[in-house]
Amino acid sequence: MNIFEFIRDPSQIGPWFHELLISAGMQEWVANLIGDVIGVLLIVGAVLTSAIFLIWLERKIAARLQDRVGPNRAGPYGLLQTMADIVKLLTKEDVTPDGADRASFNLAPALMVMQIIMVAAIIPISAGLIGANLSVGLLYFIAMSGIASIGALMAGWASNNKYALLGGFRVVAQLMSYEIPLAFSLLAAVVWAGTMSTNNLAVQQGELLFGFIPGWNVLVMPFAALIFFIATLAEGERAPFDLLEAESEIVAGPNIEYSGLKFAWFYLQFFVNSLLLACIFTTVFLGGWQGPFVDQFPALGIVYFFIKSLLVLLALMWVRATYPRLRIDQMMTFCWKVLVPVTLVVVLIVAIGARITSDRSINAVIISVANIAAFLVTLGIVGRSLRRDVERRKAALPGQSTAQV
Repeated sequence: MNIFEFIRDPSQIGPWFHELLISAGMQEWVANLIGDVIGVLLIVGAVLTSAIFLIWLERKIAARLQDRVGPNRAGPYGLLQTMADIVKLLTKEDVTPDGADRASFNLAPALMVMQIIMVAAIIPISAGLIGANLSVGLLYFIAMSGIASIGALMAGWASNNKYALLGGFRVVAQLMSYEIPLAFSLLAAVVWAGTMSTNNLAVQQGELLFGFIPGWNVLVMPFAALIFFIATLAEGERAPFDLLEAESEIVAGPNIEYSGLKFAWFYLQFFVNSLLLACIFTTVFLGGWQGPFVDQFPALGIVYFFIKSLLVLLALMWVRATYPRLRIDQMMTFCWKVLVPVTLVVVLIVAIGARITSDRSINAVIISVANIAAFLVTLGIVGRSLRRDVERRKAALPGQSTAQV
């Protein structure tokens, strides 16, 4: 196989390397072990090094949105600013508070980083180019997402600091609550596709509705995609859902007592987790690596996948740099009284719509129209509730303006 074939279809590199090891006289299990180790190292390297670019990108995007300049001193366009921060964190003293549970205190940052590495393994960046093609990929993703809650709670409890502990409690309340609408929005996609495999989900969205409309789930179930995006903001601990790091209330959340490299691990997890959530959104709702001519040139799938993922990531950055932080009661009320009920409705819509006729294209239109109708009804109900709340407060405090209320 020549190099041009590898460029056209990078998924052939793995089988070719495996055959090369076998032809060199290695046993099957040894060749499999070497291939697995190299695959793990590639995933870990890609995950850890991506943070260098992501931190710089978020700083520059937030600066532009907020009419600032952002990093511009260290290197061209401030590209070396993150490297300077890495050197600073590596040289800072590693401090453990008196009275801290050392085992849990030291294990918490490792759990946070392990979570993003484990999730990265199930993301298909091209046809057949995936770390682990699990038949229960989305279930695995939800299970691994819970590790972040455990790590943050361990960090807060083990720090022997009341502010860190309060931040840890908020992690459990926020992340576990928003995992429910996130899981139900994924369930809607699973019901429509008939699979929990992330790779098969991307393949299924390659079908054309009516022969010319992309079968992406964002078109079939736009309300489910919006709910997943909102839940992604909360799961990624991004504004306006960053209550576990509310500086004005609890300083810096569960990682307040960490310094040096351990603090860097929390920092790394935050930025890389946002990219991975954007990749999951792309895989489930934006067709993954699907795009024009991807059947003839599978390598184009890598380009399409990262373009879509970066656009989703830019949307996450846009929201973080634009909207103010919610109160914790507003955040929890929005989850339990709005998102959870409407996601159940969306799942019901998809389950019924997928069986109405034998034509998937017609069913897709029915589901899409029902999703839009559910969104408009939800918007009307929430808007009316907010207006009534304002009127009730005005009645309770006569003589004050609406702005004061």
